[in-house]
Amino acid sequence: MNARTLFLAWQNKTSRRWFPVGRLDADVEHPLYRFRYIGGAKRAGDEAHFVPLSEFPDLKRNYESSYLFPSFSNRVMARGRPDREDYLRTLDLPVDADPIEILTVSGGHRVTDAYEVFPKLAKGAGGRFGCRFFLHGWRYVSPAGQTRIDSLKQGEKLYVTLELTNPVTALAVQIQTTDYHMLGWAPNYLVYDLAAAAKSPREYEARVVRINPRPAPSRQRVLIEMHGRWDGHEPMTHADFVPLVPD
Repeated sequence: MNARTLFLAWQNKTSRRWFPVGRLDADVEHPLYRFRYIGGAKRAGDEAHFVPLSEFPDLKRNYESSYLFPSFSNRVMARGRPDREDYLRTLDLPVDADPIEILTVSGGHRVTDAYEVFPKLAKGAGGRFGCRFFLHGWRYVSPAGQTRIDSLKQGEKLYVTLELTNPVTALAVQIQTTDYHMLGWAPNYLVYDLAAAAKSPREYEARVVRINPRPAPSRQRVLIEMHGRWDGHEPMTHADFVPLVPD
């Protein structure tokens, strides 16, 4: 199966901690879709009372379908919507983007639940990688930092900084401007792998891809692209990402 892989993350609203909980392997050409829970779901249940989705009630079951599961398809704007083209523009995607491409960037945000979708990080030649994500936590930074977001420019270079004493997650990846305004954070479910690239700091870089002014959803305010290199690290092999139903 020539699959593209997405992960599903869940946020505990009390602690604001994020946990990767599920894995979707999608082959849109056949089509074939497969969903399994991963180790992070068990940890989320133990530490934060995570309850499986009603569509996937069994943590130890392999779910397969010839269509994209509603838990994911309902997170993609319908093709008939008159504002669809504008929506894809906020994601920096072409008008013919398929649902998996859309979920890869959009995160599949819905105001009615606490889930987010993100793509599997891929390790390229020489250990290099690249990823895109929307800035997390910008509403919690200082007023000066929030004001600085309004003046960001497309393509503007950003700094990446490890935070070792974050009050919510302990380890976090901060995003700052080159004039040292704290803007927010990389998604917490990527922290383990992004922090591993700190061994090659000179090759770590980030830039602004797009700024979406209001009334765009707050979760899709600043789209960031990050590049780095792993030295001996294999991404997303942490226990949180291992399927509870093996291949």
